[in-house]
Amino acid sequence: MANKVEGAQKGEGKRKKVLVVGAGAAGMSCAHHLAQHPDKFDVTLIDSVDYCGGQAYSIPIDKEKYGASWLNQGVQGGSYIFHHTMTMFARQGHHADPVKLQVSFGKGDGFWSNVYPTKLFERHQGEVKRFYWMIKIVRWFEVFFALLPMKYLLKLFRFSNEFANTVALPMVALFLGTGNYTPEVPSMILERLCTSPTYGMWYPPDKNSVASNLPPMVVFPNFGAFYGDWKKDLEKKGVDVRLSTELTQVVKRDKNGVVVRLIQRTPSEDGHNPNSAWVDTDPDNNADANAEEHQEEYDELVLCVLADTAKRILGRSSTYRERRVLGSAKFADDITVTHSDSSYMESNYENFYNPSQAVSSLSGVSQTSRLEYASENFKPMYYIKMYPQDLTKLEMCFDCSNYQSQFPPDQPFESHVFQTIFLNKQRDGHLWSIDQIDESKVIRKDWWHQLCHSYTHYLFVVPWMWMLQGRKHTRFAAAWTLVNAHEVAVISGIAAAVNLGAQYPEDLERDKFALLSFRLYYLLVYGRWYRRQAPKEGPGKDWATGENYGSTYNGPGVVAEERTTWREEREAGRAL
Repeated sequence: MANKVEGAQKGEGKRKKVLVVGAGAAGMSCAHHLAQHPDKFDVTLIDSVDYCGGQAYSIPIDKEKYGASWLNQGVQGGSYIFHHTMTMFARQGHHADPVKLQVSFGKGDGFWSNVYPTKLFERHQGEVKRFYWMIKIVRWFEVFFALLPMKYLLKLFRFSNEFANTVALPMVALFLGTGNYTPEVPSMILERLCTSPTYGMWYPPDKNSVASNLPPMVVFPNFGAFYGDWKKDLEKKGVDVRLSTELTQVVKRDKNGVVVRLIQRTPSEDGHNPNSAWVDTDPDNNADANAEEHQEEYDELVLCVLADTAKRILGRSSTYRERRVLGSAKFADDITVTHSDSSYMESNYENFYNPSQAVSSLSGVSQTSRLEYASENFKPMYYIKMYPQDLTKLEMCFDCSNYQSQFPPDQPFESHVFQTIFLNKQRDGHLWSIDQIDESKVIRKDWWHQLCHSYTHYLFVVPWMWMLQGRKHTRFAAAWTLVNAHEVAVISGIAAAVNLGAQYPEDLERDKFALLSFRLYYLLVYGRWYRRQAPKEGPGKDWATGENYGSTYNGPGVVAEERTTWREEREAGRAL
């Protein structure tokens, strides 16, 4: 069925009152597209914290120390396939910058990079070639391997522990930040990362060194400014944006609509309000315990929150099916330490070109050109450290000064800003080296409740979302409905709006890759095929470029030159 609307406008004259819960990428996107139809929808957008953006936000930092005056937290960059995301940037007058991704995985004899070949690959040439053919076999017989956890695939093809844990697992842990649940990730994700010409970060695979490409990526703009501007735009369009407002419970959902209870939160200084007394899963916080609940009624509800949060606030109004599907999503508690401790980085990671680890030939194939490039240009942006006590467990890190585009390109290493991510406190906290970071160089610490991309997520959650959407006047929009990416969150918000009766943007409909991405998401998560409605000629027609379904974005919202943001920030006096 195409473009069928569940419980939305059906000819009646009054506007639908829609409550969108969560002002992250999904909620903002949903509210934005509903707001294009002020005659149809009366939109209220709430969030329990005091800022818009959810996991995507910015913090102020010392320009004189670090070379820039702000830093993006939580979400830093993405791919050229993020057509919807970059279109949203353009709509608010912002842009992403291009970057070619460099990684540094492991240390010493266990170190490797996509920039230059190391002794690790020289030592494992047989397994490198086996990996190349394994990927091809999995591609040929994908239907059989698709949901097989990676840990079983690697055992099936008899890879050594060192190769499996220092090469294969980090390749996937980088993508979507799967972290310490990477062994449980479906094998299809590893295979597609190497074989897909659209979103394959390691495409094409290298027979001799697994990955030798520098993936073209984009770095996102100042999220504090972007989401702040987006909020103002929504308010101009008539959206009632209410921050520090928490939905404590859904009282009932019936043929008359939805009844909810809300409380007003006390805004914290940085906007990151702690969990309230109504969050029973966090006994350590008891904020706003004396806040008074009040009741409000709406026609439709869009929950742009994590799956376990949605299950909690639906409470007694939830159906058996909702409890089973939402309850099957798994999460882990991670902490990001933002710091400038260069000594910690040098002790735990390879930060510079290391000639003692470099090799000039692999299986008789010269690697000289890669070594020459690396000796002058190796500036890793993303790191992974395997814990020696258990190589299946990881620590992840960003060198934000090398990665984010507002920083000067030649900032001294001692003045770099890093984000080290320690994963899954409950299970793996005993492995953490967090105490080794100099507290005097810590800028900020942030806890995250992160989705685990286990194979169970693709067995028990994603395939059944279509059975929840639109039932009992409720829709679910968030990255966890598919994979944890900013683009998926934006698409999910648009999908909820379209399902309610909003129009999919005409310019994005003419962008053939954006339309394809939206159609596939809408089919999988709503069980419906979106039928084209926009004229074929007009803005957006030329945004999709490249031979692979037009996956490379060439529209507004991204510039052509690296570090453009730094030059703009320096001119404005916000960077050195």
